[in-house]
Amino acid sequence: MRLDMKTLTEWSEAWWNKLGPIYQEAFTHGAKPERVLRSMLERGIACLHAGMVGDEAIAMAVTGFRGKLGNRRLILDYMAVRDTWRGKGFGTRFFMHIRDWAVREHQVKAMIIEAEAMDTETNRNRLAFWHHCGFIETPYVHQYIWVPEPYRALALPLSPDFRITDDGRSLFHDITSFHQQSFRNSS
Repeated sequence: MRLDMKTLTEWSEAWWNKLGPIYQEAFTHGAKPERVLRSMLERGIACLHAGMVGDEAIAMAVTGFRGKLGNRRLILDYMAVRDTWRGKGFGTRFFMHIRDWAVREHQVKAMIIEAEAMDTETNRNRLAFWHHCGFIETPYVHQYIWVPEPYRALALPLSPDFRITDDGRSLFHDITSFHQQSFRNSS
C-alpha cells in the first residue's frame, strides 16, 4: 500500500479531526494540549505531518527546527502510527518521509528526539524502533521538573559534519529550548 505524506504549516481543524485521535491514542500522558499545538503552527515554529493511505490518516507527527541554515536540526516532538496500522512497516516509511523532507526542503543536519529512559518493555520497543531508523542513543538522562519520567536524547546525523560532542546534554539544550518556545504565548 502506498503511504503519502502531507505537511501542514498552518493549523487546520479538518486535518486535526483526522490526526488528533492518533495523537490522543498514542500520547495518553505528557502530551502538549491541542491549544499549544495550534499555537505552535500559528506562530510558525512547528509543522504537523500526516501519513495517509488513500483518504485515511494512519500516522501523525509534530516537528520543529532549531538552529540557523547551515546548522539546522529538526526536533521530532511527536510521532505516532494508528494502533491498527502498527507493526506493518508504516512507521518506518512515515519516518523516512519526514527525514527526506527535512533534508530536501530544509537542509537539516540532524534529527533529534527524546525517549523515556525508564527500562520498561514499551520503552525498549520504542528505542528499538529508533535504533532501526538510525538514531544514536546518548548516555545522559534528563529529569524535567514538570514530568516524572526521565528522558534520554537520541540523534540521527544527516550530514557528515554533525557530531555529538558530549553525553547528550547539548541535544537537551535544543529540546528544552523548543519546548519552552512551544509553550510561550499559547494560552
